[in-house]
Amino acid sequence: MNLDSLRAFVAVAEEGQFRYAADRLRLSQQAVSKRVAALESSLGVTLFERVPTGAVLTADGRTFLPHAHAVLIAARHAVESVQRVARPLRVDILGARLLPGVLMLDFHQAHPEIALKTLVLRGLGAALPALLSGEIDATFAYHPDPLPAGVESMVAYLEPHEIVVGAGHPLADRAAVPVDELRRYTFWIPGIVEGSEWGAFYQELSAEFGLTIDSTGPNFGFEDLIATIAESRSLVTFWGERTRELGPWPRGLRKLRVVEPTPVYPWSLIWLSSNRHPDLDTLVEHVRRQPQPALDELWLPERLRRGSEHHGTSAGL
Repeated sequence: MNLDSLRAFVAVAEEGQFRYAADRLRLSQQAVSKRVAALESSLGVTLFERVPTGAVLTADGRTFLPHAHAVLIAARHAVESVQRVARPLRVDILGARLLPGVLMLDFHQAHPEIALKTLVLRGLGAALPALLSGEIDATFAYHPDPLPAGVESMVAYLEPHEIVVGAGHPLADRAAVPVDELRRYTFWIPGIVEGSEWGAFYQELSAEFGLTIDSTGPNFGFEDLIATIAESRSLVTFWGERTRELGPWPRGLRKLRVVEPTPVYPWSLIWLSSNRHPDLDTLVEHVRRQPQPALDELWLPERLRRGSEHHGTSAGL
């Protein structure tokens, strides 16, 4: 059975769209479609139903998926069993400018001897299957739900949320603002994917404090977001404390601390307990030593608040 066709099938099944699968495999969409079509022809069944939103597994596709995963895992293990040179440590960072990218740059600088490969997957929904299949060794994410058996996690960083406003915004001259005052403003956060872990975070945050979050409109990246905020007298957006700024910011853009309490995004490092990559323990220990921010009062999602109360410390989440 052709392994490239299997990889294409699994990617489409997990991404839900051929174009996203093509991005993940670094192929053209046409190449992915041809590989899936060849697999369907060889099996004599239809694996996907094409719908306006993408591709949905048929009953045969759902039956075939776990077996396709098993074949790819077995093939990977077979290759790795005879490789004399250790493969790179593969880590999903979600975005190069987000906190995981910052942490992995720090890890690379601290351990330049470790071969490292970073990947940018589309959230926990894509990262968990990749982790379970051995495609990656670790990922960084907030996980609002319990993880599958055999998957471990630890707090990587409780990242404070700041806000960004333009020079003409009523808050522009403030250094800090209590979260209760933010109810009167609209937060523009394009790119919130339905069902994503960051979507769950913002949904709970907005419900808790009565915030208005608008996620509509196209997401053209950080530069477009901050340019729009800089020109607006009413819009606000959240900004992770350690999100990297590349290049000069628009004139007059302001960052303000959020207090009473400070919302924090709970990044975790997640890995498979059975993973035997020789450098994984070094990564876990490096992340474990990361200092956490000193905050007088912080806000966590409810599940993590319950965990901190049980353990008596946020570091035990």
